Amino acid sequence: MLIVIENVLSKDEVRQFRAHLDQAEWQDGVRTAGTLAQQVKRNLQIDDNSELAIKLGNHILRNLGQHPVFISAALPQKIYPPKFNCYQDGGGYGLHVDSAIMVQPGTGQNLRSDLAATVFLAEPEEYEGGELEIDTDFGAQTVKLAAGDMVLYPASSLHRVTPVTSGARLASFFWIESMVSDGTERTMLFDLDQAIQKLTMTVDAQNPALLTLTGVYHNLLRRWAIT
Repeated sequence: MLIVIENVLSKDEVRQFRAHLDQAEWQDGVRTAGTLAQQVKRNLQIDDNSELAIKLGNHILRNLGQHPVFISAALPQKIYPPKFNCYQDGGGYGLHVDSAIMVQPGTGQNLRSDLAATVFLAEPEEYEGGELEIDTDFGAQTVKLAAGDMVLYPASSLHRVTPVTSGARLASFFWIESMVSDGTERTMLFDLDQAIQKLTMTVDAQNPALLTLTGVYHNLLRRWAIT
């Protein structure tokens, strides 16, 4: 399931992020790449432990914690702290897959990367190239969103960032361990929840069909969730 979530950050919030990022100390992104990724990764990143990265990352997480579509789609149990990257001057990231298990900074706890997320921080017209290409069951999907919008997709997918030939592509990215590890089950729950939410706007809260569907949703979540 690939989902675009709009307005994770408002345009004003994006402007504030950009003002901070313009003054940030950027490092070669290959420093955080695995053995295979080092051969295909060419970008810049902010030190994950810097005060700026932590501050901006926490801001994104606070917004997502109040975003009903994100909660419904991801059913998050753990979230790897957001990172920040920049692609420019021909930089890109070749085809790769994310690590299945990651160690959460500061906690030492393992996180299973069920979902990956990218929040775009530059408008599409600010740079050429830089598309996020994600392999799906229906072929490769190309994603290049407005600043402040986010794409959520399976971390198990092969994906790449095409070379940026002009301008600069700025983004935040992170991973989520879901309470429901199976992608098919998670998609079914999301579709069911979205249908329920639409029904609540058109029928009485005590409508028998609505109550039945709500019960089915929670019973499926109870069956599939790992807590």
